[in-house]
Amino acid sequence: MPSTARLIELAAGGHRPDPAEAMLLEQAPLASLMPAAEQLALAGFGRCVSYSRKVFIPLTKLCRDVCHYCTFARGPSKLEKPYLTPEQVIAIARAGAAAGCNEALFTLGDKPELRYGTARRVLAALGHATTIDYLESAARQVREQTGLLPHLNPGVLSRDDIQRLRPVSVSMGLMLETTSERLSQRGGSHWGSPDKLPARRLETIRAAGELAVPFTSGILIGIGETRRERIEAMLALRDLHDAYGHLQEIIIQNFRAKAGTRMAHVPEPSLDEHLWTIATARLLFGATMSIQAPPNLRPDALADLIGAGINDWGGVSPVTVDHVNPEAPWPQLAILEAETNAAGRELIERLAITPAYAQQLPKWVDPSLRSLVLRRSDSLGRARCDDWYAGSAAPIPPQAKHWVGAEDRIAASPAISRLIEKAECGERLDERGLVELFCAEGTDLRAVLRAADCLRAATVGDTVSYVVNRNINYTNICAYRCGFCAFSKGRSAHSLRGPAYLLDLHEIARRAAEAFDAGATEVCLQGGIHPAYSGNTYLDIVAAVKEAVPQIHVHAFSPLEIRHGATTLGLSLEAFLRKLKSAGLATLPGTAAEILDDEVRAVICPDKLVTAEWLDVMRMAHSVGLKTTATIMFGHVDHPRHWAKHLLRIRDLQQDTAGFTEFVSLPFVHMEAPLARRGLARLGPTFREALLMHAIARLALHPLIRNIQTSWVKMGPAGAALALRAGANDLGGTLMNESITRAAGGVNGQQMDETRMQSLALSIGRPAQQRTTLYDTTAREAVPIGRRQSVGTRGSVGG
Repeated sequence: MPSTARLIELAAGGHRPDPAEAMLLEQAPLASLMPAAEQLALAGFGRCVSYSRKVFIPLTKLCRDVCHYCTFARGPSKLEKPYLTPEQVIAIARAGAAAGCNEALFTLGDKPELRYGTARRVLAALGHATTIDYLESAARQVREQTGLLPHLNPGVLSRDDIQRLRPVSVSMGLMLETTSERLSQRGGSHWGSPDKLPARRLETIRAAGELAVPFTSGILIGIGETRRERIEAMLALRDLHDAYGHLQEIIIQNFRAKAGTRMAHVPEPSLDEHLWTIATARLLFGATMSIQAPPNLRPDALADLIGAGINDWGGVSPVTVDHVNPEAPWPQLAILEAETNAAGRELIERLAITPAYAQQLPKWVDPSLRSLVLRRSDSLGRARCDDWYAGSAAPIPPQAKHWVGAEDRIAASPAISRLIEKAECGERLDERGLVELFCAEGTDLRAVLRAADCLRAATVGDTVSYVVNRNINYTNICAYRCGFCAFSKGRSAHSLRGPAYLLDLHEIARRAAEAFDAGATEVCLQGGIHPAYSGNTYLDIVAAVKEAVPQIHVHAFSPLEIRHGATTLGLSLEAFLRKLKSAGLATLPGTAAEILDDEVRAVICPDKLVTAEWLDVMRMAHSVGLKTTATIMFGHVDHPRHWAKHLLRIRDLQQDTAGFTEFVSLPFVHMEAPLARRGLARLGPTFREALLMHAIARLALHPLIRNIQTSWVKMGPAGAALALRAGANDLGGTLMNESITRAAGGVNGQQMDETRMQSLALSIGRPAQQRTTLYDTTAREAVPIGRRQSVGTRGSVGG
């Protein structure tokens, strides 16, 4: 058995004390516990401390229990109405929604109909037999009418109750409070409260685990229990979590003495006692368990609570009081953020379901609720906190302008600083390090963006480049069923925008010639995989363009089209690519990459190329002398770990072939995408995520890929300008006749002419210069902007 000091040291390094070792912590000094607990919390959650913006709905304050410290539960004679009416429930929920809440917290007494005839009569008048019946109905109405995510705290529940409530709630909760049987005996704080018997509460928590319900539990300290009994209660919760993995958070709540109760004069637990319990919980549960302490119950000690190992403040309401502790007002969110920042942490908003569980919806959330969670969450499973959407006309979040700056260096956390330094030296970051960068918030976020911008300046200078080009999407008829694509037409796409079309070779050539006459140096050719297309089709397209305009650069065909063409002709990838190159193909776009991880591809494009096939096409293209771009399309069902794998696969291939000219960040445009319309995807990345992708690409791919491109079509001009201050150096093409993003619901227009490109660069104090596809700035003298003819949209339309 290790000494107490040695045990704390081991626990800080990740060792989880067994039951015998846990009892050594009973007398452990607070001064030793807190640094170890804080170290674990930082390892598990970084500098983030979360909270849920909620509205509190006390469905009924009737309760059959008589806990001696409770002022929430009241008898019928002390209540104006035994239950909230359905209208009152919806009114409260709507007020919460209007205040930006995501969570509807239902708190109510335990089975009051078993004690009070009044409860039975009111329930009958409402059309329900039990309180659980009414709760199910109320939660469903809140979900359907307001979109808030219900979290239910109805007390002890049977397995059948939990199974019934699961489809109307994203999570549930029940405080274990204690495992001490003696507190339920005469004279104890739970005497006369049958639902506070530890065995009953543990059985509810167990049933929730068996039914895969994300569950909140915890202990209440200061109600007569000993330190040993607190440890025993935490170990009981840990055993259940080990068995089912369903405890999304543990609350360490301090008893508050309340006037009018039998425990009104019982001393409250000291701050040190509270801190000892939090720190012990952190050591027992480890780095990854979310541990919470309500901020309104220790308003003057928030930094101490953080130092003891918490990572979450729980629910905080801007609308309703804490009905369980009405004497303790919620802190204003601005004050909570300031206090959290003062403790060296960043306040972030989460949902009623905590982030780890929100990222595993198929396991933890009923199908009827998953789309609601997806629509309200970001890639980390936290609350989506901005109204910006890729491809839309929505303004960038006001706070984003403060994320980029001109400081030489921003003091980041040690972990982020080390990652930045490695990237600046050209070292390959690993997946874990990249995920850590994608989690950056506050000062760390600003440091990552600034470091990327400085690295951009050192690598390629201040000039913003762009290419004058035209997109020619020769058909939107496609045999594939990619869930993110609103461009393609097929049997299942009748509801999507616009008719099906197929351009003939004459029209393709005409558009290429028209683009050249308007000053374009490149045509970008891509389309759906038409069932009638073969490899000869692609060869004919290239030949038609080169015959019409020998000087134009042909940038064409995604790896999916290359593979399709080779297969239909019975050729190897190498042979087909060489034929295309001989016909005049100059470079390949790196589209069809989406996310280079087969876990994601199985959801968004199950019948498309797998990761290895995309990489094989690109490797072969590079080997025959065809340069390509690399892209990422993100913000749907993916998470930062997938982004990290994608970036590393791009880097590793570039290390081998040096064939990528640029990396292009493409935020998912959700508006018309089938997956999003069916509620099976998030609503694209947040602006923070979109900006970080540019910055982290710059860091992760340095020095192998010099050019990081931002999509003005998807980011919008203002968003693209900020991306240029966060690691990007290129605006891509002028995109005459862009159609793919518009088909997905984007509104940023078909073309950004050179005058606007230059104006955008000048708006951030940078010069702009036209380039070729291969980043040559001297290959073709630009046609004067004022003399270039406009480009029409004429073309054939058909099946």
